[in-house]
Amino acid sequence: MATDYDAPRRSEAEEMAEDSLEELKARRNETQSGVVDVDDDATASDNFELPGADLSGLSGEDLTVKVVPKQSDEFTCSVCFLVHHRTRLAEDAGGRNICQDCA
Repeated sequence: MATDYDAPRRSEAEEMAEDSLEELKARRNETQSGVVDVDDDATASDNFELPGADLSGLSGEDLTVKVVPKQSDEFTCSVCFLVHHRTRLAEDAGGRNICQDCA
């Protein structure tokens, strides 16, 4: 199909405004199908892992994390609130410490 690059461009909203109701109904019916895709291998008893799901009760083990207080050579970024080493300090404007990632 040839494209006329000199023709004025029209947005989708303009094209939809010019379409008749019958054309819109016909286009909608063409894109919809009455056939449902069914995967025969998948059953209702399959277990799916969801991202962000709480799986802490399933493992049966407790995780222990040692929390270390902020050291004297570290700062808390006032934008992302992460603790960084002083070498990552980008700005110290008006008492606001900002890391290099947020600057």
